[in-house]
Amino acid sequence: MQNSTTVKFISINPGRLLLLVSSMLLAACTTSTAQVSHNKAATATTIAANAASVSQLDLDDPRDFEEATRGLIASPEDLQIPSLADPTKYVWDTKAYNFIKGEAPDSVNPSLWRQAKLNNIKGLFEFRPDIYQLRGFDLSNMTLIKGDTGWIVVDPLTSKETAKYAYDFAMQHLADRYPDMSTNISAVILTHSHIDHFGGTLGIISKEEIDKNNIPVIAPLGFMEEATSENILAGTAMMRRSSYMYGKDLPRNQYGHVGSGLGKGPAFGQFSIVEPSVLIEKTPTNLKVDGVDFQFQYTPGTEAPAEFTFYLPKYKALAGAELVSRNMHNLYTLRGAKVRDALQWSNYIEEARNKFGDAEYYFASHHWPMWGKENIQTFLKQQRDMYKFIHDQSLRRINKGMTPGEIAEDIKLPPSLASEFSNREYYGTVKHNARAVYQNYIGWYDSNPAHLDPLPDPQRAAAYVKLAGGSQNVMAQAQSSFDAGNYRWAAEILNHLVFDDPDNMSARELLAKTYEQLGYQAESGPWRDNYLTGAQELREGTPDVGVEMSAMRDVFLQTPVPNFFDALSVRLKSEEVNGLNTNLQVNFIDINENYLLWIENSVLHYRLLDGSNAPQNEVKTTLNLTQPLFVDLLIGEIGFKEMLTSADSSVDGNQGDLLTFFSLFETPDPSFGIVLPE
Repeated sequence: MQNSTTVKFISINPGRLLLLVSSMLLAACTTSTAQVSHNKAATATTIAANAASVSQLDLDDPRDFEEATRGLIASPEDLQIPSLADPTKYVWDTKAYNFIKGEAPDSVNPSLWRQAKLNNIKGLFEFRPDIYQLRGFDLSNMTLIKGDTGWIVVDPLTSKETAKYAYDFAMQHLADRYPDMSTNISAVILTHSHIDHFGGTLGIISKEEIDKNNIPVIAPLGFMEEATSENILAGTAMMRRSSYMYGKDLPRNQYGHVGSGLGKGPAFGQFSIVEPSVLIEKTPTNLKVDGVDFQFQYTPGTEAPAEFTFYLPKYKALAGAELVSRNMHNLYTLRGAKVRDALQWSNYIEEARNKFGDAEYYFASHHWPMWGKENIQTFLKQQRDMYKFIHDQSLRRINKGMTPGEIAEDIKLPPSLASEFSNREYYGTVKHNARAVYQNYIGWYDSNPAHLDPLPDPQRAAAYVKLAGGSQNVMAQAQSSFDAGNYRWAAEILNHLVFDDPDNMSARELLAKTYEQLGYQAESGPWRDNYLTGAQELREGTPDVGVEMSAMRDVFLQTPVPNFFDALSVRLKSEEVNGLNTNLQVNFIDINENYLLWIENSVLHYRLLDGSNAPQNEVKTTLNLTQPLFVDLLIGEIGFKEMLTSADSSVDGNQGDLLTFFSLFETPDPSFGIVLPE
């Protein structure tokens, strides 16, 4: 058993801070077995709102379904992929979504239901001769391109489990088509730095194979830095918020999670990463990869900080990565992240449209392909103009003095854009993307002095409840608003009441019912999941969040050491170190990197010791260990005692000082309150 000091040390591990290594890990989701105890029917107001929201859409248009099923070679029945860590659990379970068929139930927006049905289509598809896609085996797609000596794999999914299953499935069904073709992988292409596009790499090929056979791994400039550090400092918060965005704990049924719009959800299995050997850093970059000509377009700072698209001249095929998708994407993702530049995003789409104007085939990292030059050009124009419209019209309103809320309420896509299914708000929305434009240019403050230093939420809530004449009056007003179908206002006042008195179960239940109706109306998968997760937690309380950090071991081994020290810095209990000046040296004996950590002015600092910058003050304690041992400590594979007694570690100085040093850092709560106060 670990002693209390050991537990404290392991709890400061930055592993949790890396769990959302991309916009999408944050998306990491397991299939929930939770049962809905409050399956509430949609109200007449919700049914009418859903009908009105799709009145201008031809939900029976068959074109998307024709394209999503075109070229199907084989589809696994009731696809369930077990976990490597625990074979009794599934990291991917499409059987859980078998309820998505027929007409939309009253509790799901019909447009989102249509998208969920499209995202349910799974299997191995022939996109065109020598190019194949595996769709529905994960949140993202894996693409296989025939090379001269093997398969060029594009975006090997989120986890080792799903990647291996998908690749083996493809090889099983392509063997007869290519009797002289081996199952060897001749190159790996990683289009961008989100984990659902690289996490499965070591499930289909080993690092030893890559090194031995000199297999190129091609990625955009900045890939490793972004893939191993994105969101590291705020990762605990992002992970918690991701459970809302992706409905992690919601049941899979008509009253719960139906999909994320971008796909079903990510596969939460064993993750991996491989350092690229070829980096794309400019447009155009022309490469011949195993006999196939590629033209790369470098598109940093769009959907991902490090990203590219590419064009295959021989096939006249454009790979859009995640620059374009069959839905509106996020300028701001609800899990929390730095906002994306809508204007830059739009400009890169226009650049792709012009540079690859001969494209007659389109495929991407999510959703289904497209055929026909005219169709592709129209699609690219509509995606380009969707982001630019939101950018331009938000700024127009900013310059008129409108606030974020006013802009979000006022801005609407024109019919020429809003009527296209590929522009619908299945993932991002106009409302929160318009707020992202405001944030990108103006920041959090709307210049109203009343908003400069407002009371904290609990104090403000108590004051509002008192102003309203007490909780009974608030409940009466909220019930009246709910009955009238004014759910947004009911949520507003009930939220104050719950934050003032979280033990008021009547208020919590009415707020849960309110969130349910808002969720049922949402066309956006993440909006639906946010509302319904809020409703679930109001009824059941904040859940315990358990994360198996061992799933990230392969990623952590490739993560630069300074990233872990940055994560440690934001956990320092500053109020307990006032006036304290102390230090620690950490030597990584296998990678020959030595670091000095010291606390000064209630701030943790660190620096690499390279021989020319010896510590100015005496170092009382030095920890010597290997990087893998350090990672195993962080993920909880070993305890502090095991680390100290390992042959791969030693301590120079007082071990008690080492324990004292690490006791100065706190453990953030991974299940902090969101709809309930702390």
